[in-house]
Amino acid sequence: MKITLDIEDNRFDAFLSYIKTLDYVKINKDEVIPQWQQDEVNRRLQMIDDGEMKTRSWKEAKEEILKK
Repeated sequence: MKITLDIEDNRFDAFLSYIKTLDYVKINKDEVIPQWQQDEVNRRLQMIDDGEMKTRSWKEAKEEILKK
């Protein structure tokens, strides 16, 4: 499983030091989110802000996905 975390800059070193003590966690610093994906996320966020795209809760989306 992969996750992305937002950590305050002033707490990053302490967090990274702790994570390194866990034998079941692998840190891959070379993995980067591709620019096209970042651009697409920013485009969609702008569409939401401009009222051009609506959002829905995870509960609603999950219900629709599981119906099919």
